[in-house]
Amino acid sequence: MSGWYRIRLRSTFWGVIAFSALLCSTGHGTRLFAQQAGTAVERSAAPVPLVAAPPRYPELQPDGTAVFRLTMPSAQSVELHLEGKKDPFPMIKGADGMWSVSVPGLAPEYYSYSFTVDGKPGVMGSGASVLDPHNTFIKTSFFSNQNVFLVPGKPAEPWEVADVPHGVVHHHYYHSKIVGIDSQYYVYTPPGFDPKSDKKYPVLYLLHGYSDDPSAWTFMGKANVILDNLIAAGKAKPMIVVMPWGYGDMRIIDQGWAAWRDRSVVVSNFRRFGEALFQEVMPMVKQQYPLSDKREDHAIAGLSMGGAETLLVGLNHTDDFAWIGAFSAGGISGDHFESIFPAITPQTGAQVQSKLKLLWIACGTEDGLYPLNQNLIAWLKGNGMSPTAISTPGMHAWMVWRGNLSVFVPLLFQEK
Repeated sequence: MSGWYRIRLRSTFWGVIAFSALLCSTGHGTRLFAQQAGTAVERSAAPVPLVAAPPRYPELQPDGTAVFRLTMPSAQSVELHLEGKKDPFPMIKGADGMWSVSVPGLAPEYYSYSFTVDGKPGVMGSGASVLDPHNTFIKTSFFSNQNVFLVPGKPAEPWEVADVPHGVVHHHYYHSKIVGIDSQYYVYTPPGFDPKSDKKYPVLYLLHGYSDDPSAWTFMGKANVILDNLIAAGKAKPMIVVMPWGYGDMRIIDQGWAAWRDRSVVVSNFRRFGEALFQEVMPMVKQQYPLSDKREDHAIAGLSMGGAETLLVGLNHTDDFAWIGAFSAGGISGDHFESIFPAITPQTGAQVQSKLKLLWIACGTEDGLYPLNQNLIAWLKGNGMSPTAISTPGMHAWMVWRGNLSVFVPLLFQEK
C-alpha cells in the first residue's frame, strides 16, 4: 500500500469519526442511530429546556396603569421605588409568594424602578435593593442600578423612536492626563451628516449628572432620539452634540455622596472638568468633526452636576459660548455666587448678558434644588442679567430633563 493511499485512508477514517461525533453532539446522530436500530427514542437538540418564555414585567394597561410583580416568598415586606414618585409603594404578598402592586395613571415617559426587600419604613438604605428579573432593560450608574420601562404616548412623545431619519451616536475613548483616567465621550451627528462635506455644524456640549457617565444622555435622556424627531419635524436645526465625561476629580465618585461635604473636592472636580473640556475634549472634537468656529454656534447645557458645570463654564467663558441651558443645577454654593461668577457684577451684568443669545435656567418645582435655582435666578437679575426662568412640575428626575431638552433644543441657533 502506497504512502499516499495510507494518508488518504487515515484522513477518511478520522473524518468519519469526527462527523459521527458531530451528529451525536447535536442529537441528530442519536436519532439517526436509534432509527437504524429500530427504536423510537427522540432527543432534543436544544442546549436548554424548551419552555415557554418567562413573563415580562411590569404589565402595562391601556389606561396607563403599570402592574409590578416580584416573587419573593420569604420576604416580610417589599416596596416599589418608582422614578418621579416621592414615596415608595408598599406591595401585597399573594398566597403563591408573589408580591404585586398597581400604579395607575402614569404619564407617557420612561421610568426607572427597583424594589426594596425587608427595609425599615422611613429608613433610606435599609433592606436589600432588588432588580426585576423579568425586565432586562437596566439603567446603570456608579452607585445603583434600576430597571427601566416605557409608557408610550398617543401620539408619541419626542423621546420615543419614530419612523424618521436617524443620526448616529459615536463613542470615543482617550486618556485624560488632567483627570488621570482612561476617559470617553459620545458625539451625536445628525441625519444626513457627511464628514467629507465642507458644511460646518453648530455644536451643543451636553453634560450628564452626578453618579452617571456620558452614556446617560442617550440611554435615559434619549437625546439622540429627541434630536432626530425635532430635526425631522423642522423644529430644530441640525447640530452636532458632544457628551463628555463629567468628572474632573475622581475623588468626587470614590468618596460617594459624602464628597459633596468636602468643598475642596467639589471645587477641584469643577475646575479640572473645565480644564479637561477646554484642553482635551474640545480640541479633539474639533479635529474629528466639522464644527463651526463661530461663538454664536456654540451651546452648552447639562443637568444637576452638569447643570452647575454648564453655568460655571458658560458664564465664565462667554467668548466661547452664546447659548447656556442649566437643568436642575446642583453642587454650587448659594452663599457666594459672586465668587464663582466673578465677571458678573451690578456694573457688568448687562454687558455679560449682551453676549448671550440665551441663558435658560430650569428646575422642577418638587426638586430639592428648586430654592437654590430660584436664588441664583434672583441674583442674576439683581446683577443686570436676564435669564429665562423655567419652572415645571416634577422632581429631580429624567422625565423633567427630557422635557427640558425637548424645549431647549428648538431654541438653539435660531436667528432672533
